Amino acid sequence: MPLAVTFGLRAESYSADQVVLSMDWAPSLCTANGILHGGVIMALADSAGGACALLNLPEGSTGTTTIESKTNFLGAVRGGAVSATATPLHRGGTTIVVETAVRDEAGKLIAKVTQTQLVLRRPA
Repeated sequence: MPLAVTFGLRAESYSADQVVLSMDWAPSLCTANGILHGGVIMALADSAGGACALLNLPEGSTGTTTIESKTNFLGAVRGGAVSATATPLHRGGTTIVVETAVRDEAGKLIAKVTQTQLVLRRPA
């Protein structure tokens, strides 16, 4: 995923049961107050959730795409690293629901994201 290179995402864990992606705080990814931008946090969580959904695709599918995402922001990141841990809540034939916890390097919960991924198939 080209965006992973732009944000410097690293895969710490990559399995159907859990995907963990991490990245470092950088001034270029922040708001005016030096806080990691919420959109960057959402992109990290969406990337982890999308990867988790991809690893849980049913037989005969061709991919996945996010159709819904709900984010609760619970803290701020002012430095260091941040990680997103995605786990599947529902593995269906039409949709896959993933929950992602975003934490700072001290383990503090920064955001909780629930997303629904549509299972893509080739046209009949």
